[in-house]
Formats: sequence, C-alpha cells, structure tokens
Amino acid sequence: MLTSTAAAVVPVFGRLTISDEAGDALASGGIVAANHTSLADPALVLAALHRVGVRPVVLAAAGLWRIPLLGRMLTREGCVPVHRDSGRGAIALEAATAALAAGRHILIYGEGRLPRRRDAGEAAPETFRSGLARLALESGAPVLPVGQAGARRFASGHGVKQVSGVLTAPLRRPRAHVHFGAPVHLTGRVPDATAQARDAVTAAWRTAVETLGEPVVLAA
Repeated sequence: MLTSTAAAVVPVFGRLTISDEAGDALASGGIVAANHTSLADPALVLAALHRVGVRPVVLAAAGLWRIPLLGRMLTREGCVPVHRDSGRGAIALEAATAALAAGRHILIYGEGRLPRRRDAGEAAPETFRSGLARLALESGAPVLPVGQAGARRFASGHGVKQVSGVLTAPLRRPRAHVHFGAPVHLTGRVPDATAQARDAVTAAWRTAVETLGEPVVLAA
C-alpha cells in the first residue's frame, strides 16, 4: 500500500524519472539504501520502487508511529521502527534480518537523519551510521544503492517553507530523478563496509544529479 500510494500521489506533485543499473538484482530481496535529503524523498523512492515492482519493508524512525494514520499504515505494512540512540537498535536489525531471510527488500537510509541545510540544492550523502553495514554483513544480503535528486525542490528549509513547497508543488511541477545503482556486497569490518555503502549510494546520487542537472552544494 505504501508504494502504491506513493506511486499515485507523486505524479500529482511533480515529475519523476528513473534509471536503472541494478537489472535482475531488483527481482530478489536485498537492502535498498538511499540518500536522505528531504521529507519528500521517501515518497519519491517508494514511487520509483513501485515502477520496478519492488514492495519494500521500510526501516523508519520510531517517532513516525506516533502519527495515528501513518503509524497504523506502517504497522500494517510490516515496517520496522528504529529507536535511535536508545539502545534498542538490535531489535530493528533482527526484524530486518528476518524480512531479508523471507526474500523481502529492506529500505534503509544510511545517514539516519535529514541534513540541517535550509537551501534547496543537492549535496553528497552525509556520514552513514553503522546499522546498514551491520545488517548487510550479518545477513549476507546485497546492497542496492539508490540515489535521488530533486526532492529538496518539493520540500526543504524551515517548517513554513516546507509546507509552502508542498502546497505549490502541483503548480510548479518540480522534477526529480531516482537512479538504481549496481548491487554491491559489503566486506570487511563494519567501518570499512559502512564506507563502501556510502560510496555506492554517493555514486548513485551523482548519476541522479547529473541526469537532473541540479546544482550541487559543496560540503563545508
């Protein structure tokens, strides 16, 4: 339902294109790792996944379950709450590993948070947390890197600006692009595997940015 809803809603707010290097790898389960830039990008990534026939289990911040309608939908879809900085991260990893063993796809954001910038430009993925690498190493599942660009044209900045961006998007018709990169198998220790995952997602993001022609904000 999440992917179907995103696929129906996104075209109302803007224009989404996709490109794919993953090929047959998308047909079997794996860890879908995407860059996180905006409150809008989960909808864009889910809509893109819907187009290639993937219905993932989403790892999402536990706070989303406090939103009544969304929380019920996330539970019904079998999504996994992540309790950040609470010592309960192992529970999420166990649930994700079980979903992978059942042949499902897992959607995870390696950065674990949104950037603190308020501009609408693109910037490379920030530092990844270790959860993605630990999940990949423990499960042996491939990582399917996903790069998205353009989400900050839908929603970015402070609260009022974000609401304004969403409300005016159907008139502005902002463009977004999602690129599915070639799968990678993480190796080595957790820090090395984390760096490998970030490099793969960054490469996919660069392809999305180049396809879209978005300006890039260089890191400070």
